[in-house]
Amino acid sequence: MKKCYQIKIFGRVQNVGFRRLSIEKARELGITGFIRNEPGGIVFLEAEGKEKALQDFLSWCRRGPAFARIERLDFSEIPERDFTDFRIDQV
Repeated sequence: MKKCYQIKIFGRVQNVGFRRLSIEKARELGITGFIRNEPGGIVFLEAEGKEKALQDFLSWCRRGPAFARIERLDFSEIPERDFTDFRIDQV
């Protein structure tokens, strides 16, 4: 079953390769969507894919890249968006 999650990650998550490595992980898992940095040092994502793949992706996001320090991860299910790839969103 396909789902879509909105995810916010708090902590030291900017300038540590989080976006680039998230793209690699998402593509490996067959997840589509986007990721972007937001003010206040937050990383924001929308990720869509099969439930198992999303759970694996969330597990990866809770750890992040080597230099990241995750303080909190919030996510909620949102309506499907039918993304075609996973990319960095430039606001």
